[in-house]
Amino acid sequence: MIDPNDPGERDALAAEYVLGTLDADDHAAVQVALRSDRALRVAVYRWQDHLLALSLHAAAAAPSPSLWPRIDRSVPVVAAATATPRLSTPTTSWWQRLSWWQGLSAAALAACVMLGVLLLQRPDADAGSRYVAVLQSPDNQSTGWVVELRGDKLRLVPTAAATAAPAGRSLQFWTKAESATAPTSLGLVQAGQTLELPLSRLPAAEARQLFEITLEPEGGSTVGRPTGPILFVGRTVAL
Repeated sequence: MIDPNDPGERDALAAEYVLGTLDADDHAAVQVALRSDRALRVAVYRWQDHLLALSLHAAAAAPSPSLWPRIDRSVPVVAAATATPRLSTPTTSWWQRLSWWQGLSAAALAACVMLGVLLLQRPDADAGSRYVAVLQSPDNQSTGWVVELRGDKLRLVPTAAATAAPAGRSLQFWTKAESATAPTSLGLVQAGQTLELPLSRLPAAEARQLFEITLEPEGGSTVGRPTGPILFVGRTVAL
């Protein structure tokens, strides 16, 4: 288990606890520690606030028609316990409520974000403000990249959904602050490869800053602005 007495380790432990990625023993140990460890409680509250902000970027997800039968087959006890109410009452069950699926979608997005963040270096005490952006497809069906602004660096981390550009095309990385009048190119990117840039390349580094990946002609846009379709887009939130 991560040492909760180390500030950096404690912060990572709190993040994993909020996400629910700890195993049963570690989860139980954190619950016990929370009763007496004020610093750990503060870290947990902070991560809850952070993930709540990130969850606002998740759209509602409608369940597929085959989902309940799969649950029915894999969890027979739950299926048996709920079978009669589903047949005898017109009220909407918890698994049929759209808000529940929206929450599930938000949790999945938050988990994706955290997996990206936890792969990055943990922040130093003097790292200053940190921002994270989740770049999703325009239909919100997939997350392709995670952007982190920390200290004097930007890191762009791809996920499994970040597919390579087709032959004769390039993936180009852009940013635009809320107050800016035009986007700024941050160069070409390769699916499956992490990109690191100095923050001096950016016109700004702030909350709600727009980042996107577009599909451009080979070598990138020649007119200083995006010309191809947007593949992934998102705005920063403060951590």
